[in-house]
Amino acid sequence: MDTTPASPAAATASQLSVVDERTGTSRNLPIHDEAIDATELRAFKVAADDPGLVSFDPGFVNTAACRSAITYIDGDRGILEHRGYPIEQIAERGTFLEIAYLLIKGELPGVELASWEASIAERSKLPDEIYGLVKAFPKTAHPMNILIAGVAALGGIYPDARDLSLAAAREEHGMRLIAQVPLIVAAAHRHGQGLDFVPSEPQRGYVPNFLNMTFAGQEVDYQHTNVQRGLEVLFLLHADHEQNCSTNVVRGAGSSDADPYSCMAAGLAALSGPLHGGANEAVLVMLREIGSLDRIPDFEAGVKSGKRRLMGFGHRVYKNYDPRARVIKKIADKVFEVTGVNPLLAIAIELEKVALADPYFIDRKLYPNVDFYSGLVYEAVGLPAAMFTALFALARISGWVAHWLESWVDKDRKIARPRQLYIGSARRDLPANA
Repeated sequence: MDTTPASPAAATASQLSVVDERTGTSRNLPIHDEAIDATELRAFKVAADDPGLVSFDPGFVNTAACRSAITYIDGDRGILEHRGYPIEQIAERGTFLEIAYLLIKGELPGVELASWEASIAERSKLPDEIYGLVKAFPKTAHPMNILIAGVAALGGIYPDARDLSLAAAREEHGMRLIAQVPLIVAAAHRHGQGLDFVPSEPQRGYVPNFLNMTFAGQEVDYQHTNVQRGLEVLFLLHADHEQNCSTNVVRGAGSSDADPYSCMAAGLAALSGPLHGGANEAVLVMLREIGSLDRIPDFEAGVKSGKRRLMGFGHRVYKNYDPRARVIKKIADKVFEVTGVNPLLAIAIELEKVALADPYFIDRKLYPNVDFYSGLVYEAVGLPAAMFTALFALARISGWVAHWLESWVDKDRKIARPRQLYIGSARRDLPANA
């Protein structure tokens, strides 16, 4: 154990000088990438058999579990970038498959785009067993339950997914997931509506094919350019968002070398919660509960008193306006030109106006996030609220695949196994008559 007296001068600009007041022990902890290695804390002990200190961080609020080159977020300044490209530029000029390639490969595709799109199209056929699985669910089943089961089942249909030693094999499964998840989502919607499944026509293009499989035969103008582009932008905005709850689960499951379909199913389970992917559905519930403009003041008072929850505002990362929310506000008008304005929009706009002018919300840095307006657009297109999280998942699968692939080549990769602080009973013996 290092018992050298603390000496601030001994630390360098790339070290953190720490003194353990219990023992007088001091250590200089190296700083790399603006972080210290948590295992360095083990050196701080009060006895030789002491396991040393651990950090306590519920929810991983300030703990980095990996290094990643995929997505950068500066929540204080409202910045979101994929591989260095601002989300605003991506949403304005990108296509979903182009950005999926960027997330996975690291650079935007040039001449490679055509072959990448063809590769996804070639895999855009859902095995018959999955359609049978979808039909086995009651029509009242939530689409996320169907999607979780369908993606997990793909691991059984593609048993080679357990042999992941070759990079080419891992990329093959990644492409299959990007190609086939939209087909399961479309099938889940059709099943819930009591409609026949629509065959995949990948020659239409990624988003148009999904829209056709979802809405063919229904009274929805899904072939309109504004609708197609609006949905594509929403997919782009949801493609990746760094180490959120579901991405962390995907990487954690992948750390055990589980097959990619099981990893994605685990991520889908995490995404299904109302505090994560289900938040845009919760926003519509909230707006309907408010019901009219004149009830906004009462709702606002309920939020301040703790009796109500303001959904679609605030974010674990962003302490500024979510840049994705700004983009959605712009594309919503284009979609509404085709579909008509969602009647809840007026309530949403007024609620945002009130919240952004109120010191209570300003002081707490509660700004609209991506979920606040996305549900309004989805509903206007003709999708029921229960589908919103599945649409989120359809887009996010590209980011999960990118993270899953990245983790495989991470030199620091280890099986995820967090520590705990035990607060239970001390050792005791069972009663003699037990």
